[in-house]
Amino acid sequence: MATILAIETSCDETAVAIVKNREVYSSIVASQIAVHRNYGGVVPEVASRQHLENIDHCIAQALSETNLDWQDIDGVAATCAPGLVGALLVGVTAAKTLASLHQKPFLGIHHLEGHIYASYLSEPQLEPPFLCLLVSGGHTSWIYVKDCGNYEVLGRTRDDAAGEAFDKVARLLHLGYPGGPEIDRVAKTGNPQRFALPEGKIGLPEGGYHPYDCSFSGLKTAVLRLVEKLQQQGNGDLPVEDIAASFQETVARSLTKRAIACATDFSLKTIVVGGGVAANSCLRKHLKAAAAVHGFIVHFPPLKFCTDNAAMIGCAAADHFNRGHRSNLTLGVKSRMSVTDVMELY
Repeated sequence: MATILAIETSCDETAVAIVKNREVYSSIVASQIAVHRNYGGVVPEVASRQHLENIDHCIAQALSETNLDWQDIDGVAATCAPGLVGALLVGVTAAKTLASLHQKPFLGIHHLEGHIYASYLSEPQLEPPFLCLLVSGGHTSWIYVKDCGNYEVLGRTRDDAAGEAFDKVARLLHLGYPGGPEIDRVAKTGNPQRFALPEGKIGLPEGGYHPYDCSFSGLKTAVLRLVEKLQQQGNGDLPVEDIAASFQETVARSLTKRAIACATDFSLKTIVVGGGVAANSCLRKHLKAAAAVHGFIVHFPPLKFCTDNAAMIGCAAADHFNRGHRSNLTLGVKSRMSVTDVMELY
């Protein structure tokens, strides 16, 4: 039963949490959305400086909320890959310093593994094997979760991640940042059947492609062409709600089809969803309905654990800690690293 202080700074949220196995004692998230909204996206240098300003306060607040002392903490964890290198360095350096100062073990955690573990926080009985549909701003993958640290990527996007496509389409429609919540909001009053958009299919296994791979670049381009066509026709205001609903419907349908196919082909009865796009209402509706038809169990994390947070990092770290895994204090950070290589961190 490990109690872990965890830090997450892979992108634009400074997050610190204290987690005991799957129980969250405290979860602090200092979001930078307001800062980066002015730029229409995350600026790495700005994100790093914001992490430096926020990290000490977040650590102090996490400890204060739990009334725990350092003698109650078993280990210190931090996201070390993948992500923005400067941002990762802030969290990892803070975690290593705390681990060294208080003579606690240090664990480096893979960011995507954290998203896999997000559903564990609300599903204490959840155990592998299961399929994880991981959909975020930078990643879209279908992952066969065999055990802690044992993962097989069954399929992934060949270009834009789902969350990235949401951001780009939101920009085309002159909606706010981040794009996912904005499209979900306006799509609620739109007609998802008005515009037929391509799902971005990838051909069957050729040239190293997996049958479950997908592409969102073509879908994004199709929305661009649609917007240009409607603007040229000049028939009043752009039907933003209908375009957003049609786009969102297409993404949700594409993700759901592949998740059901993966679970069926690999005889997995449980589907777990992680990442920021897991908060999307259309995806939740489609996947829950399809899972019910096929007899699958589907778990979505609570909304507060869909986006980046340290509680999911702490949960993953606690499982590794209980299995005797420890990271060296010389462990560095990586901007890219496959989730299949997580055991290299220990």
